[in-house]
Amino acid sequence: MNIEQFSEQANFFLIAGPCAVENEEICMHTAETLREICQKLNIPFIFKGSYRKANRTSLQSFTGIGDEKALKILAKVKATLDCPVLTDIHESDEAAMAAAYVDVLQIPAFLFRQTDLLVAAAKTGKVVNIKKGQFAGPDAMKHAMQKVYDSGNKAVWFTERGNMHGYTDMIVDYRNIPTMKSYGPPVIMDCTHSVQQPNTGTGVTGGRPEMIETIAKAAIAVGADGIFIETHPSPKDALSDGTNMLPLAAIEDLLQKLVRIRQAII
Repeated sequence: MNIEQFSEQANFFLIAGPCAVENEEICMHTAETLREICQKLNIPFIFKGSYRKANRTSLQSFTGIGDEKALKILAKVKATLDCPVLTDIHESDEAAMAAAYVDVLQIPAFLFRQTDLLVAAAKTGKVVNIKKGQFAGPDAMKHAMQKVYDSGNKAVWFTERGNMHGYTDMIVDYRNIPTMKSYGPPVIMDCTHSVQQPNTGTGVTGGRPEMIETIAKAAIAVGADGIFIETHPSPKDALSDGTNMLPLAAIEDLLQKLVRIRQAII
């Protein structure tokens, strides 16, 4: 299946994996588990892992194991399991480098207005997944989309990830999903970053992972084409964003529920 056709399937598609590439063992185990579950439930699957974390609160926060090393692990997941892979990029000169290893380039929410970054991602010919800024409404996404289109690439996805509420919390306005769908691209719900509690005094982002299921169910009910979930075999031991990840062991039960909701609305 062509990755650009994922949203045309009867079921939603899943983007999932650890927040950051920590090592080959965690990536392979997580990807194998997710792929097996998705095959069972007939859910198109894309493995996600950030080869580098650029947006960190503290200099002491984990940022990565080295760009080339991490990207090669993503490439091994792709080749071994025959599944597409996604990673995010932060500067325009990263686009071509990452595109040599992955199928989808993700634009982080804080950077969705960065013209040079969007143009560089577009010119790789890869699918460009643009995450909506925490500070922006859904209408702003059509301008980011147009930058990619005008650079010769029509393979654009949108990802909703909530909006800042006060200083240390996120909320999700589900009107954003049908609004963004009206512009044409598939719309994905990021169910884990939407439960973040950033900017805490400790310098480590908090979260409410018990709300992931609620976020995901509502997103499918209002027509999301895909679901984005960061997951880890042991979130408490994760080197990045462990406080808002879903344990890998909980994924299958959640996906089963989401499949039933999807079947009820189509």
